[in-house]
Amino acid sequence: MKIALIGYGKMGKAIEQIAQQQGHEVVLRIDVNNIADFTPENLRKADVAIEFTRPETAVENLKKCLEAGTPVVVGTTGWLQHLEEAKACCAQYNGALFHSSNYSIGVNIFFAVNRYLAQMMSAHPQYEVRMAETHHTQKLDAPSGTAITLAEGILEQIGRKKQWVNQKAESSDELSILSYRVDPAPGTHEIYYESAIDNIEIRHTAHSREGFASGAVQAAAWLVGKKGIFGMSDLLGF
Repeated sequence: MKIALIGYGKMGKAIEQIAQQQGHEVVLRIDVNNIADFTPENLRKADVAIEFTRPETAVENLKKCLEAGTPVVVGTTGWLQHLEEAKACCAQYNGALFHSSNYSIGVNIFFAVNRYLAQMMSAHPQYEVRMAETHHTQKLDAPSGTAITLAEGILEQIGRKKQWVNQKAESSDELSILSYRVDPAPGTHEIYYESAIDNIEIRHTAHSREGFASGAVQAAAWLVGKKGIFGMSDLLGF
């Protein structure tokens, strides 16, 4: 598989290492120093693009890939307010777009555990639910895309919670997400259900970027030859 890396920071380099270990070839590397190389001609040399940049550039980046006819895996978070625009572009060019808030296999299992726990806890209003997430100081968005996905899973199951807030909740219908930025911290997500009698906690902690990089490469290999919009639930089957 030939890969174009759109974004060649720490995450891009981790993806390159995993891809090469698996026998794939990186044919294009784009960062702020060589934007002029981000052309349709160069993109078409790749079987698939993997995009990890910044929220403010992700949409234009994925559009360039789709316009060039190159399937694209988007790992940037914080851009989903433009998802309908991305879907329209994908449909216009009959392309393939894969997006996820987190590419770690373990995190996606954690998503499923979170939804199941929330479903069970919905019948027990004596438990107050809250969340916390911790990342390194270079993490640009807060709360993280992973935290938002977890929060949405809770809101789908617990009707007494109407919205998440990135602060301490001020009313009973708010789900609090507290965000912390410290180094070094690849990523920790915690969910707490607390009552006067006892507490229930679930936590996922990433030890390195390797899990995210490996999942992104797996998603890229899976996406080649497909058309449409996909996510980790399609790849993993749950």
